Amino acid sequence: MPRAGLTPALITEVGAALADEIGFDRLSMAVLAERLGVKTPSLYKHVSSQADLVHRIAVLAMTELADAIRDATQGRAGRDALVAGTRAMRSYVRGHPGRYAAANAVRPTEPDGPLVAAADRVLDSWAAMLHGYRIDPSEKIHALRMVRTILHGFTTLEAAGGFRIDVDVDDTFTWMIDFVDRGLRSSNDSS
Repeated sequence: MPRAGLTPALITEVGAALADEIGFDRLSMAVLAERLGVKTPSLYKHVSSQADLVHRIAVLAMTELADAIRDATQGRAGRDALVAGTRAMRSYVRGHPGRYAAANAVRPTEPDGPLVAAADRVLDSWAAMLHGYRIDPSEKIHALRMVRTILHGFTTLEAAGGFRIDVDVDDTFTWMIDFVDRGLRSSNDSS
């Protein structure tokens, strides 16, 4: 019989918070059970496996990230939207490094599953962030991939403590976003 109070949503939320706290690579069902004050087998009445837990955390993370970018960019366009959206993503990854790592550790298990829907919401948020740049439709996917690559690389390096050179990281982030903005604006000029 499932323990009263335990639900898949609660286990996912506590697992996500734990991954942020101790690191995604250290998250296990045993550590999560200890945090929840239950025996490990009790978790399997609500989530089928560690992979299922990670998948659920990934859906949660992608949904939260999409909402953060959407909320930050609403009513903005062009450079203002780019700055707001990239700062929102940076802030999210800084605050939730474990769940963001989970989101990048799994692949969709079904074509119409919740992870695909959540990832599509992130893409939609990024696309809205770039809308003011009037990117040629044939180049839209390239622009989205560029933004994702740059933001993912910067935020994961920062979360891992990868920037150790004695130059302010905020200055580097601003320089990077200014560089991306100039590139996106100049791509309109060449069309």
